[in-house]
Amino acid sequence: MVNKGKRDKPNFRRANYGRTTRRRIKDGWKRPRGSDNKKKLKLKEFGSEPNIGWRNARNMRGIHPLGAYEVLVHNPAELAQVKGRLVRIGGSVGKKKRLLIVKKAEELKLTVLNA
Repeated sequence: MVNKGKRDKPNFRRANYGRTTRRRIKDGWKRPRGSDNKKKLKLKEFGSEPNIGWRNARNMRGIHPLGAYEVLVHNPAELAQVKGRLVRIGGSVGKKKRLLIVKKAEELKLTVLNA
């Protein structure tokens, strides 16, 4: 069940990425500055830049790739209100309570993302 509403966007690379060794220029995005920077010319061969046009539709924002919204849960009682959503267990939940949450989620036929 893959969400078809969200569209793919390219990997926005920093200017001159791939031209030198990877240790020198990281791949994370930073806005091109400087008068001689070729990425500022916005030509196709220099790669695309992030802008408002890459934003997804409002009804697609915040949706997990499986096609539903996520709910953060910290105890089994919080599963009672969850319907038709994906469950993510909080990081501070211990092993004993995590097993109880997974067991109750199986009874309610809910998908746990980090079981």
